[in-house]
Amino acid sequence: MSSDDIPSPASESPFRSGPTDRDQAPQFVLPLVLHLEKTDPPARTDALRTAARAVLTILADERSLGDGAWAEAMRDWQDARIRKVVRRARGAEWRKAAALDGITVTGEDGAEVRVFPPIPLDGWPKELAKLQVSGTDLEDPEPPAAPDLSGPVLWLNPEVDMSAGKTMAQVGHGAQLAWWELSGTERKAWREAGFPLSVATPGAARWRELTESGLPVVRDAGFTEIAPGSCTVIADHPALRR
Repeated sequence: MSSDDIPSPASESPFRSGPTDRDQAPQFVLPLVLHLEKTDPPARTDALRTAARAVLTILADERSLGDGAWAEAMRDWQDARIRKVVRRARGAEWRKAAALDGITVTGEDGAEVRVFPPIPLDGWPKELAKLQVSGTDLEDPEPPAAPDLSGPVLWLNPEVDMSAGKTMAQVGHGAQLAWWELSGTERKAWREAGFPLSVATPGAARWRELTESGLPVVRDAGFTEIAPGSCTVIADHPALRR
């Protein structure tokens, strides 16, 4: 399957806070589970990068394309609101989640995120339904390295405060918007490189420049934590810079 077979979104944004035709479609959610042991939690920035890469990985997976095993669920999900929910698991919970159909992506510093094919909003498998959805908070043990400006960067709004789980979902949205904007050749190159990317929070002045740059912007629908229409992430990819 070529990267040109990867579906693109309808022209109407899946992240609009107001009513949209996408609301009339059956609603699905993309589950992501963070491996979070009490004694060895991942660094926040690595968890964010890994969540974004997990979303890209499932978008590009052969099973998500054409007649693949996940393709129908992926199309149904992308035809509706693009919802992602991040939960956390440890010990036996993680092992049970890891046994379900999905993909585990490991970060540069060891963070682990497992992404699963989309499911109906009310159709969570029991192994995932009982996992915690709120209260996931992480820290960076030392200041993160500066982002690699020669590659893709997901910029976080410095004025919006979100939990780690919420932020993981938002950078996943940003990565997906960038993916949709790329050509087939550009998608293939990113995938073959292993989906390298940085996540960083700019200063206020740089954030204002980014909002006026024409790069893809995630405006949250406001289902959880923050106000509808909040700009949370700007997806910066070298191929999209004008």
